[in-house]
Amino acid sequence: MPGLLLGDEFPNFEADTTIGRIKFHDFLGSSWGILFSHPKDFTPVCTTELARAAKISSEFKKRDVKMIALSIDSVEDHHNWSKDVMAFNSEADNALPFPIIADDKRVLSVQLGMLDPDEKDKDGMPLTARCVFVIGPDKRMKLSILYPATTGRNFDELLRVIDSLQLTAQKKVATPVDWKGSSLERWAIHHPLNPARLHLLWVWESQIAACPDQTQHLLPGGRWTERARPQEKNPERRVRGKERGRAKIKKVRTKKNVNPSPLTSR
Repeated sequence: MPGLLLGDEFPNFEADTTIGRIKFHDFLGSSWGILFSHPKDFTPVCTTELARAAKISSEFKKRDVKMIALSIDSVEDHHNWSKDVMAFNSEADNALPFPIIADDKRVLSVQLGMLDPDEKDKDGMPLTARCVFVIGPDKRMKLSILYPATTGRNFDELLRVIDSLQLTAQKKVATPVDWKGSSLERWAIHHPLNPARLHLLWVWESQIAACPDQTQHLLPGGRWTERARPQEKNPERRVRGKERGRAKIKKVRTKKNVNPSPLTSR
């Protein structure tokens, strides 16, 4: 995606949507945001994707994530398509719980690098790929996923990724493979002595409050182990212990040299 990288401020674009004209940063407010694009209105895969997004929209709301879709058709087409989407969910009487951006001139699709060169409409114009952008409260891009137009997305995976992004934004942790935040799972804690190096020790989610300073870790077998002591009560005692240990080693070495070897005694 040329020109837009992780950590970059997401463009504060203006666009016409199914809820009127918006300015993107104002639309997000202080919330997280997810923008997902679709190649075309009324197409089967896009309809199932939008229906799935609508069905689990409460999960995004629970996470304080504002949802917004984009397709390359007009606002009028979006309104009609929204009715089909909700009918697909057997909720024809309800409105689509998030807006759709009208990008019929492909201005945003070009700006955000969302066009799929291999998929074209009947006029030979490229369709938008299935892009996903997650934007943080600081209006910076936290994640981007680019699917081809021929591959539908997994919205449960998007929820999992958002859980990880929100967790790691608050705590110095990294989530391991297949991590899910909805149940008792394990976190990978950064090494307390070297934050740049990831030390893979697991900590149960229910136990993280017990070690906020990251000086203790719960190993897989359930045993606590100390990894650092930044506030040691009696550091002199530890030094004296080391000195006694060195003295014992020296004494043993001296004793070994008292008796000459059998070869030298002859």
